[in-house]
Amino acid sequence: MIVDVLLPALNEEGALPLVLADLAASGAKVRRVVVVDNGSTDRTAQVAREAGATVVSQPARGYGSACLAGLLFLSAQEPPPDVVVFLDADRADDAREIGRLIEAAREHDLVIGSRVLGGAEKGALQPAQRMGNFLSVNLIWLLYGQKYTDLGPFRAVRFDALRALAMNDRDYGWTVEMQVKAARLHLRVAEVPVSYRRRAAGKSKVSATVRGTVGAGYKILYTIFRHALSR
Repeated sequence: MIVDVLLPALNEEGALPLVLADLAASGAKVRRVVVVDNGSTDRTAQVAREAGATVVSQPARGYGSACLAGLLFLSAQEPPPDVVVFLDADRADDAREIGRLIEAAREHDLVIGSRVLGGAEKGALQPAQRMGNFLSVNLIWLLYGQKYTDLGPFRAVRFDALRALAMNDRDYGWTVEMQVKAARLHLRVAEVPVSYRRRAAGKSKVSATVRGTVGAGYKILYTIFRHALSR
């Protein structure tokens, strides 16, 4: 099974080398690690290359934009991966746990690393994040009949499933779009427990600002209801 790892990164020169070191220490068999530099103004791209990662540039800001650029790059590889693992570059998720997701992806189309099942370090998830996560997963259960516990970014997806999902969100709605579409397509979904901690350096681009928190909350709820109404 060919596994590639995709890390969207914006100004993560401090945390990124630690994430890449954790990936190397995980023992997981990974073909390629792709860091998508999402318009960084620091040395993110340089430290990624120095650590042996492939760097893809996507200057148009947005988490989804970075993920789409990375997937476009991977789709051009020969052969393309069987599984893509998405991982944030801030070291909040523990990349050493990647093997749990890869193993589950042998029998499932979408595997979510659940911070709820695994447990989060004190202060790693803000109250607004916890409340929004709880509301979102319960709305998905109510509207789509699919049980989730988390919308966490650490996830593994089979590449043929990614093609079927036809992802297009370019910012805050990326993770929930994937989970809503997976429910609509009746994909094989699983969750595995992962640990979660405070980011290694700097502040979150989302939860540390009012604009980011409100924007993410609005986009997540909008995505859930938009796809429900389009059925």
